[in-house]
Amino acid sequence: MKTKTAFSIIITAIMFFIAPNMVLGQDVLPFPPTPSASQAGLTMKTSTYKKRVEPQRLAKDAPNILIILIDDVGPATPSTYGGEINTPNLSRVANQGISYNRFHSTAMCSPTRASILTGRNHTVVGNGQIAEIANDWDGFSGTIPKTSATIAEVLKAYGYNTSAFGKWHNTPAEQTTSKGPFDYWPTGYGFEYFYGFLAGEASQYEPHMVRNTTPVAHPHTTRDHDYYHLTEDITDDAIKWLREQQAFSPDKPFLMYWAPGAVHGPHHVAKEWADKYKGKFDDGWDEYRKRAFKRQKELGWIPQDAKLTERNETMAAWDDIPESEKPFQSRLMEVMAGFSEHTDYNVGLLLDEIENQGKMDNTLIFYIWGDNGSSAEGQNGTISELLAQNSIPTTIQQHLDALEELGGMDALGSPKTDNMYHAGWAWAGSTPYKSTKLIAAHFGGTRQPMAVSWPKKIKHDNTPRSQFHHVIDIAPTIYDAVEIQEPLMVNGFTQDPINGVSMDYTFNDPNAKGTRTLQFFDIMGSRGLYYDGWFASAFGLRNPWVPGIPDGAATWNPEEDSWELYNINEDWSQANDLSKKNPKKLAEMKNMFLVESAKNKNLPIGGGLWSIIYHPEDAPATPYTDWTFSGRIERMPEFTAPKLGKFDNNVSMDITVPENANGVLYALGGFSGGLSLYVVDGYLSYEYNLFEIDRTQIKSKTKLPTGKVAIEVVSRLASPQRGSALNVSLKVNGKEVANGQVPITAAFAFTANDCLDFGIDLGSPVSIDYYDKAPFKYNGTLGTSKVWYPKK
Repeated sequence: MKTKTAFSIIITAIMFFIAPNMVLGQDVLPFPPTPSASQAGLTMKTSTYKKRVEPQRLAKDAPNILIILIDDVGPATPSTYGGEINTPNLSRVANQGISYNRFHSTAMCSPTRASILTGRNHTVVGNGQIAEIANDWDGFSGTIPKTSATIAEVLKAYGYNTSAFGKWHNTPAEQTTSKGPFDYWPTGYGFEYFYGFLAGEASQYEPHMVRNTTPVAHPHTTRDHDYYHLTEDITDDAIKWLREQQAFSPDKPFLMYWAPGAVHGPHHVAKEWADKYKGKFDDGWDEYRKRAFKRQKELGWIPQDAKLTERNETMAAWDDIPESEKPFQSRLMEVMAGFSEHTDYNVGLLLDEIENQGKMDNTLIFYIWGDNGSSAEGQNGTISELLAQNSIPTTIQQHLDALEELGGMDALGSPKTDNMYHAGWAWAGSTPYKSTKLIAAHFGGTRQPMAVSWPKKIKHDNTPRSQFHHVIDIAPTIYDAVEIQEPLMVNGFTQDPINGVSMDYTFNDPNAKGTRTLQFFDIMGSRGLYYDGWFASAFGLRNPWVPGIPDGAATWNPEEDSWELYNINEDWSQANDLSKKNPKKLAEMKNMFLVESAKNKNLPIGGGLWSIIYHPEDAPATPYTDWTFSGRIERMPEFTAPKLGKFDNNVSMDITVPENANGVLYALGGFSGGLSLYVVDGYLSYEYNLFEIDRTQIKSKTKLPTGKVAIEVVSRLASPQRGSALNVSLKVNGKEVANGQVPITAAFAFTANDCLDFGIDLGSPVSIDYYDKAPFKYNGTLGTSKVWYPKK
């Protein structure tokens, strides 16, 4: 696909305004309304009636499009390509199509998704990092501009039915309430139907779900289980959508973007799926890596001369793990493996439906195994994965002690934990490469296996496509398949040039010369540049598998970073650093990287770190410092809610207390982490759940009086230090009835997707006291509740 120049875009825009009849329809979207074919006279007798005929915008055999995007999985996990996790449906797509072994992501969730949807580099579309830590630099704003239309906007204009399911993660975090604005929700980006969640992750058992622009309660159960599972729910809903699409619009092709939360943490799957892998990982990640490497070569997935790279010195070897902790670490991997296989199984149900409808032959499927590499954010292995994001240090013994109270090893993968595996398993899943998710300097963070099938146009063969490609190449490939050009103007916005190139030249020629010769990578200062067989990179500030704020963060200067250099035509896995042998080439590549950064709004270098390390006060948040809630309020996403438990604040509530009062007055977060004010048998209670590792409970010694009662919770940080202790006082009718101190607080967030509720605790219940009674609706009445930050 040829990329239009900036000059041609300007000329076309001018033509649109001065001479609209001269503009080709495909250059400006949406298409203008089809004029009436009738001629009106004074009366119907003197009028000529002729029904208008809508012009055919698409070729009659325009393909259906299915994009499957799995979350947080590396190249050495699926059995299809040498791993040990059973993926028969990834194999199914590969075996009816082709596979790519040098296809790349950005190394992070939101950036990769924005790039897939638009065909532009992640910083061009404001997604230099995840939406929850966006900032005001152009490349890191967290908002896809309307000047970069998505494939859904374009294909919908041409007559496609469009839908998206599962994880979105491309809406500004502060705009995710039920009151919008909705311009940057999936429906605002061209998807006629959306069912899923807006955040970066969700509990698979108790997610906060959205249908189109409305928060909805998910079913109580899925399939024939006595429990609910998110992946199953979005699969069943997608199948329902496919059936309705066939029934209601059989003449239209469809675009479906199916992106489950799996297998991003928390790793949630029923015990029977995890048990399939019982004992299979007991020899640890170092041995897994050797086995996967051997099988990758046997399958011809990687070259025979590829080298197995060494473990980073900051990452633990399996032999470093105490024997008493190894069963915990092995089980974490078993749960992740079962979660992955369960996800692939659900992909198979989607494929079955398309096949049963007789549409498989003309459906172009992109099955992308990972929006980035395997995630090391579980760090040392955890039962509650947001401990790492909040930089709270723990010991494995703390996790084991807490786990014992929750039901032992069988609780892993259940609603009672938000577990995630040790970073060593993520490294093993990245075989043969270095590093993991969040590292854009190494292919372990960016190289994603992809299977593509389109039986009508692509002849199957087993030769991996080794041309260097990137997620920005998906959109132009789709446009070529549909036989349309990228538009110059969409919804009145002149469009940014597409950065991707079509991959269609590889479909039936595995040995075709690659057309992508240049690509830059950067995720929060971990960066690299590919150019014509060479790759130069700087690791950056952060080791994602090392807990806490990185050493030297306060004085970090990206200009002082050490760079590596690889000839990846000869060194598949970046095993041989040539930076000292070829300083001239390295200098050339570093200069090219700066040029690409300037062109792609990737400045300042490390800009994505601004709101997470240097200025957390600039992280996305509401502009408010006080709130008024009338009666029961449900489902206020945490990133839009008052920062209870993190900042100094007061909460006042006017309530009516009945005899035998019970229920939640307010709750923020979930069982994996949060805080709650509630009443049990008339006694007022407050719980600060520090990610299941520690629970601070503050309870009144006397019952609440019946009738109208004024409740106040006063919270004050003990110091301005990040994660400071929190002093909490509970007052009833102006008198203190209990107080206590929370020793450590969550500086960043309790959850990614759970909410603040008044009068009930929907989603995952915060407190262990009412876990079995959830949602524990308050049996009195709520009047006015107020939250405010005290003036300083």
